[in-house]
Amino acid sequence: MSARENHFAESVAATYDESSAEMFEPAVLDPAVDLLEELAGGGRALELGIGTGRVALPLARRGVAVHGIDLSEAMVERLRAKPGGDAVGVTVGDFATTRVEGAFSVAYLVFNTIMNLTTQDEQVACFRNAADHLEPGGHFVIEVGVPDLRRLPEGQDAVPFHVGSNRLGFDVYDVATQAMSSHHVTVADGRGTYRSVPFRYVWPAELDLMARLAGMRLRDRWDGWTREPFTSASRQHVSVWEKPVG
Repeated sequence: MSARENHFAESVAATYDESSAEMFEPAVLDPAVDLLEELAGGGRALELGIGTGRVALPLARRGVAVHGIDLSEAMVERLRAKPGGDAVGVTVGDFATTRVEGAFSVAYLVFNTIMNLTTQDEQVACFRNAADHLEPGGHFVIEVGVPDLRRLPEGQDAVPFHVGSNRLGFDVYDVATQAMSSHHVTVADGRGTYRSVPFRYVWPAELDLMARLAGMRLRDRWDGWTREPFTSASRQHVSVWEKPVG
């Protein structure tokens, strides 16, 4: 498997927290930390794609031992600079394949990060890596959006996700390959910047099959962290897979 390109270098890391400020709101963050603390059950937690520590730091403040894996040294530097950052261990590497010592009660991927793995092989490897880190009875949690293909009329391949006075964001889908990309246009002081990030969108049923290949089984699937039912109208899901005991 070839090394993945790092799309979260210094230029992105410098403004990452500000650009995703809504994800730090207590109404968004607290239910996620509640569930992960519950699943940790006094054991250790492994965050794949730990980034700047949005989830890991409040989870660690609740007494959960958290370790993270991330490809971006620039993002990790910001985590380490925050209060409590020195209490969270981090290994720099590709979270699809990088191994760390010890066993964990819960491993998790949040905020669509599974889609940063842009091939099916990488996503399958990620599930296997998570399972290898889990102790028997442990859980793997993913938060990811449901592909928004129903918003695509015939002949269109782009869907906007943010339209503002100084920022425009849209996703481009290739329904033949499940490749997609997010495009960000920002205007500040009369100057525009453009950035695009590649992803691979993935369906819930496909994730369940990846889990089965890794020896895990689906335990729960909700619309979000507040554990509302997942339905055909859901635009995201939080799924929990369990590694069997024995």
